[in-house]
Amino acid sequence: MTEEQCDYVFKFIIIGNGNCGKSSLLYHYIHGAQICNIKQTLGVEFSAKIVQVNKKKIKMQLWDTAGQERYRALTKGYYRGALGALIVFDITNSESFEALQEWIKHARDFSKPSIQIIVIGNKADLDKERTISEQTAKLFCQENDVQYIETSAATGYQVNDAFIQITTRILNLLQEGTIDGNIIKPKFLTSKKSDQTQITQQCNC
Repeated sequence: MTEEQCDYVFKFIIIGNGNCGKSSLLYHYIHGAQICNIKQTLGVEFSAKIVQVNKKKIKMQLWDTAGQERYRALTKGYYRGALGALIVFDITNSESFEALQEWIKHARDFSKPSIQIIVIGNKADLDKERTISEQTAKLFCQENDVQYIETSAATGYQVNDAFIQITTRILNLLQEGTIDGNIIKPKFLTSKKSDQTQITQQCNC
């Protein structure tokens, strides 16, 4: 299936502190399997996947960004035009949770205030090592008007649900007229094989 056969193209950014499992989550979503010995993202990496939601074919453009401070200036430009942000933290790492407020601000400042955000508490398989309770995370997300879900990139627990949940949210807003559909319809074919996963390292500096 080509991009021209899709109803919409949604751009997403995947952000959060380093070592929270962002790239592992994306790999599991694209390939349906756990990746072993994944290398830390340097700069930005791109993937794409076509899904069907509520009888609409949607091309998801997924930009996986490095969480390290030294890459922040580089990755800011990739927020532009994003309809959704997946902000990942590690439920066993309090520092990654405490950084969520800053990541939410970045998403709204560097994209649009209306960007849809889902916070993902990753590493749910390590529940015994948890430092952030699900209740604490849910309360934080309610206070910041963002969605919340817990996942495990190791087991695949709710990985698909996280990506489809935010995609469905954006589609619903689109159908309600909150989002202008004309700006996200596919305008040109970006790849002759857009139905296949595209993972291209954009920066290796």
